[in-house]
Formats: sequence, C-alpha cells, structure tokens
Amino acid sequence: MGAFSAEKQQAIPRAEHPRPQWMRESWINLNGEWQFEIDNARSGEERGLHREGASLSQVITVPFCPESRLSGLAHTDFMRGVWYKRTITLPKHNGVTRLHFGAVDYAAKVFVNGMAVGTHKGGYSPFWVDVSEALRDGENEITVFAQDDTTDPLIPSGKQSTSFASQGCFYTRTTGIWQTVWLEQLPPVFVESVSYTTNIYDGSVTVEVALHGEGAFSCDILFDGRPMGHYEVGYATERLTFTVPLAEVHLWELGQGFLYDTVFRFGEDTVYGYFGLREVRLDGKRFLLNGRPVFQRLILDQGFYPDGIYTAPSDEALSEDIRLSMALGFNGTRLHEKVFEERYLYHADRMGYMVWGEYPDWGLDHSRSDSIYPILPEWTAVVMRDRNHPSVIGWCPRNETWDQGYRKQNDDAVAMLYEVTKQLDPTRPCIDASGNFHVKTDIFDVHDYDQDPETVKKRYDRLATEGVLEDRFAERQTYRGEAVMVSEYGGIRFAAGVNDKTLRSSWGYGDDVADTEDFIRRFRGLTDALLDNPALCGFCYTQLTDVEQEQNGLYTYERKPKFDAAVLRTIVSRKAAMEG
Repeated sequence: MGAFSAEKQQAIPRAEHPRPQWMRESWINLNGEWQFEIDNARSGEERGLHREGASLSQVITVPFCPESRLSGLAHTDFMRGVWYKRTITLPKHNGVTRLHFGAVDYAAKVFVNGMAVGTHKGGYSPFWVDVSEALRDGENEITVFAQDDTTDPLIPSGKQSTSFASQGCFYTRTTGIWQTVWLEQLPPVFVESVSYTTNIYDGSVTVEVALHGEGAFSCDILFDGRPMGHYEVGYATERLTFTVPLAEVHLWELGQGFLYDTVFRFGEDTVYGYFGLREVRLDGKRFLLNGRPVFQRLILDQGFYPDGIYTAPSDEALSEDIRLSMALGFNGTRLHEKVFEERYLYHADRMGYMVWGEYPDWGLDHSRSDSIYPILPEWTAVVMRDRNHPSVIGWCPRNETWDQGYRKQNDDAVAMLYEVTKQLDPTRPCIDASGNFHVKTDIFDVHDYDQDPETVKKRYDRLATEGVLEDRFAERQTYRGEAVMVSEYGGIRFAAGVNDKTLRSSWGYGDDVADTEDFIRRFRGLTDALLDNPALCGFCYTQLTDVEQEQNGLYTYERKPKFDAAVLRTIVSRKAAMEG
C-alpha cells in the first residue's frame, strides 16, 4: 500500500492484521510511535493542536494506552483529554481510503491534514472514518483527540477504577487508543460486510453480503486448501444472499476449531475470511453444541495485562491465555466486563474454545432509563463485529445490575437489550443481566461465592430434584424454569509468592486458605458440587489470573502457575468424556 516517509524505521508493535475474519492485502498498520499530549482542560482544538504542523509535547507507542508501561509513559492519573499525531506518506489512490481504529476510550475526534473527518463514541467498539477527501499525494498528517470521564454515570467503564488508585475489583484505567490503528484502501466497487449462517444438518452455509457499487461477484470456500464450494453471479449490487452446499462436513468442535476459508471477489476487490460450521442451542436445561450436550466449564477472564493493561503485549499473549485455560481443563470463558480484541476471538475460533461475549456495563447507572443510550449503539456494533465467530456461543450485555442507592434498576432498559440482541442474532442464547437482576433471559445464571462445598451442593440439589432454584434475589427476579448456570463461583484467594505489603492489600472472594493442599481441597469440593448436579448447564470459576490487587487467579498476574495444572485439570474435566 505504500511506505512511511520522514519517519525512522522501527519494528511495528502488534503488527498482525487486527481482523483475520475480514482481510485485504491493501492495508497498512499505523501502530508505533506517535506524538502525544495530555489535555485535561480539553482546550487543544481551540489552541490549534489539530492543525497541520502543530507539535505535541510527548511521544507514545500505539496501540498501548498511556497508563501502560508499554506505551512508554505509564501515566496512571486521570486524563480527561489526550491528543495523538502522526505523519505518513501514501501513494495516489482513486478509490476509497478508510482509517480504522480497533478501540478508543471513550469519545474520539479524527482530523486529517487539519480537516475534521469523523467522530465516534464508545470505548470498546471499532470504527472507521472515510479519509479519502482529506488525503493528498505524499505526506499526510493524522491527528486524534480522545476524551474520557470514567466517573460519568452514563459512560460505561467496566473494571476501570473511578478513584486514583486501583481498589477492590477495580483496576488501572485505560484512556485513548488501546487497539490497532490501520489504513485500508478500497477500489471504487467493494464488499462492505458479510454474515454467515451455517446448517450442520445439510452441511451448508448461507452467506449474506452487503456490496458497494455493482459488478460481477464470486465466493470460493475452501478447507485446508481444498475447494469446498463456489458461487458466482455476473451482476450484483447492494445486497446478495446465497446458500452454498459444502463438499465436506467438518464441524467446529471443542478443542478442534475446524474453519472454512472464504475468498470474496467483487470487481477489483478481494477479501479473505473464514467461518466455522457449528450450532449452539438450548434443550430444556441442557446446552447443546452440534446437537450434543456439553457442560460449559468456563473460567472468568478479565483481559488485563501487567504491562499493557487492556492491550495484550503481543498476539502470542492472547493465544497463550487460552492455552493456559485449556491446560487446566476449562473449555471456554466469560470475557468479563470488557470487549476483547478481535484477535482473541480468532485464536478461540481456531483452538475450539467457547466464549461468552459480554459488555463492560459497569459505570452505568442502571436505574436511569437513559442508560440505554450509551450502551445500545455500542453493544449493537459489538454483536455485529463478533457474530461470525464460531467460538462465541452466547451474549451477555449486562452484569450485576446493582441498584443505585434507593433507586432500582430500570427493568425496561434491561429487557430492551435482550430483545435487541435476539433480533441481531437469534442463533445464540442471551443472558440479560448476569447474576442479577434477570428480567428476560435464556439462561438464568447465578453468582455464588459461598466457600462451603456442602452448602453449595444443598443449594442446587432442589433444582435437580424439584425444579426449585434457591435465589437470594427472589424478591427482585423470578425463576421460570430456564436453563441454569453458576456463572461465577470460587474466587478463592491464594496470594502466592507476593510480598507482605501486597499480601495485606490483596483480596479474593474466598479467604483463609492455609496452603496449596487446602486450596485444592476447597476447589475440588466446590467444583464437584456443581459438576454432579444434572440440572446445571455450566459453571464459571473466578478467575484465570490475578489482576493487580485481586489475588484469586489460578495463575499470577504475570501468568505464572500457582498450582499443578494436571491436578486442577483432573478436577475440572471430570465426567467430560461422558458428554455428547
């Protein structure tokens, strides 16, 4: 696509393509060194920081947030506004040029050569701006302003701390750009988007494509390089839907992420992607994958890194977290209070690892009816981004919608998100508000951090024998016979190898563990109590790794093991061979 000029050659951090499911050859990664400046007064535009030639006072490494060590700054105080600037050289192009951002927290305004070209709100969803009219041959200057206010009750912030320091289950904040920035050049006629609907029973895939312009269109489907199906039409425009029978059936399964490659051609445009052939659905209280019952042995993953905060230090770090989970016997995860990088889902797709797609709704005042406005557009964008990933087996737009003082959650807003999610994607189950307070949900999930295995066992025995669920929030929500999952349990604190100061400030849901043997005993008891209950369709242990002061991970924050993986795997995977 062209080369940078007037810049020193440097290794590009996170150089891999950010969207493996939607790739063109004509793209350029803009990660690396950018000028940077903090603007707490938000006066930068008035002072002309967006204008060509205006320089910023610091340097940052994108895509890492300024709070992180990998950014080169490690500035962890509040930043109400931040600026980025970079100059690149582009060749002449007669088509469309889009500037993509994986995520910018929270509100972004983009300038090219001093011209405002687009804005976006939402710290977790991708966006692009058409910069074609603002570009010129040769040098071009890109400027980005991002503003944030973590304490605003209408800004979702997930697990970002609203105080200066991390505390409890709230951690270091993320401000500004925290995912890959890239440019993409498109011909005048191109494929805009695609969605896949697979049928495991007749071995086919139905493809819906959105097109820009008009011309000849074709789609090739391959598996391991072998042709699996073909479709073509001499003329197409706007939207096209077609079904392709597959020559061979290779189901996407746990631990075997079989994927079909796709190649779309429209005019001069060529796009490479993939899909998985699989089905998820509920059958009474059972969760089925490809028509067979599977117990969801999930682990909570909050997606924080010591050196990158929200951003993984490398692509390998994303896949390594999945490997670490699978090594302990887990077959999936709740991606908790954060929208993960799409590269994570790519690795989950190819490794055969189940994922619940969630939204970082904490920070919103759920009692307000207008809390739907900041979450609905972004959640829609997240579902649309991730709906083609076979690893995503369910959606959960809200988590623990606690009341705000005397003001109760707005039930209509919770129900609306469920309804919208099902309209966007009727193929997956949706949990309206994980843990509490359920209004309309496909799975009635509960969070249970009781540390006594016998108490936990007795609590869910009546569900198996009488169909009765004991619920501590029964005055606020009603169990109507849905499938049940204990989507948070355990959280046993085990602060291994930390200094005394860290130990005193650390916490976990379950305390008072004497040693490794005591931990294993409790972990086994709690896990067995849930595995042995035929009325449950899954569990989710809290959590994969420690996160800063929260010391209830099965690995340390640095991803070092605390326990013998083989021992935990034997506990977690017990009875797995009987499924299906």
